[in-house]
Amino acid sequence: MTPADSPSAPSNVVPPAPGSSRTIIVKEYDFFKVVQDYLERASRTLDLADFVRAILSQPKNELIINFPVKMDSGDVRLFKGYRVQHNNLLGPFKGGMRYHPSVTLDDVKALAAMMTWKCALMRVPFGGGKGGIKFDPHSVSKNELQKITRRFTHALGENIGPEYDIPAPDVGTNSQTMAWMMDTYSNMVGAANKQSVKGVVTGKPVASGGTLGRAKATGQGAVFCVIEWAKEKGFDLEGSTMTVQGFGNVGSHLAVILSRLGVSTIAVGDHTGYLLNPEGFNAHKLQDWVETHGSIAGYPGGKAITREEFFKTKADIFAPCALENQIGETEAKNLDCKVIVEGANGPTNPAGERILLERGIDILPDVLANSGGVTVSYYEWVQNKRSESWTEEEVDAKLEKAMTRAYREVADFARQHKVDRRIGAYGLALQRIEAVYKEREIFP
Repeated sequence: MTPADSPSAPSNVVPPAPGSSRTIIVKEYDFFKVVQDYLERASRTLDLADFVRAILSQPKNELIINFPVKMDSGDVRLFKGYRVQHNNLLGPFKGGMRYHPSVTLDDVKALAAMMTWKCALMRVPFGGGKGGIKFDPHSVSKNELQKITRRFTHALGENIGPEYDIPAPDVGTNSQTMAWMMDTYSNMVGAANKQSVKGVVTGKPVASGGTLGRAKATGQGAVFCVIEWAKEKGFDLEGSTMTVQGFGNVGSHLAVILSRLGVSTIAVGDHTGYLLNPEGFNAHKLQDWVETHGSIAGYPGGKAITREEFFKTKADIFAPCALENQIGETEAKNLDCKVIVEGANGPTNPAGERILLERGIDILPDVLANSGGVTVSYYEWVQNKRSESWTEEEVDAKLEKAMTRAYREVADFARQHKVDRRIGAYGLALQRIEAVYKEREIFP
């Protein structure tokens, strides 16, 4: 995690829970424990069967692969890769591949578990998985990046497959990464099966079997959630303002799509720093700049501000679309907005969330708000299996229907059980998984 993406104050102090005077100090931010705590809270809300909670408390498989790659210099460098397969009760494991220096096994476990909840929540017949390689993809050449990707894919071998475990892009990876993975895998299965395994990954370039609408899918799904929230609250999006942390695939598409609805992005940030433009950024131009330059650094249309100033910038909507653990106590106290739409996974830590909810700031949780990506990944997988090609309008219409339904189901569940939206989303997902476990029971 870079300095610009690190909380400005320690976020390892968890305030006392209601009815308790004990303050818990955690040495490091434990993302997996945070996700497990949400699981526990949602389980109590549902009175979830003990055996289901036990099964879901740990992933089914945890793979760690150390693999060598010959770099451009001729030196051989050893890389550490992970693939965690959390649960495949509802369908094949599904989840992104992350290339980042901060990738750890516990973080990948947390993200894999979240994929299980997302798929169940969205009624997508997949289970949860996640993977990654611990390195900085910007520190290597394109040729080295291709070698690293292909070598990792080959090392994974039969641990992935279109009917077993299906990777997708995540932080530090993109459609090109998926094209390399697919090509490597297709050359591992034999000539007779090369054309039938395109669905081994999703998020591919359209020309290589990807789907129209996939690149913007996560941002588009978050927009549909914002629209539903605005309807629920009687809030007019036209003329409203937004701040966005992380202007990669998710944050940029979110800003561009919302700009068409009259939402002005007035502050942005990423790992290189933060920019302010009270008149509003041209989201399209900023998106193009980031695609060309790799970050917002040097963009001429804004004034440089500090991280603290960014979080104090008043806006109607705040969209954290960077990494986890960005909103701690300090950030939660500084934020001046009406709603937070979590484009990233786990951007709000429990201490920060408690303060936000006490202040009456709505949170559209990651499990719901950024699940557009896996939903459209499913559409891509279906098209690959059927040898079909859907129009972007078809994809968008299906996604809108799915996101709108999920938003309303989460809102209804949260209302009925008197919990916040995050626990509502977890609870709804767990309810669906529990129903299948009770029907199928445990083998043997």
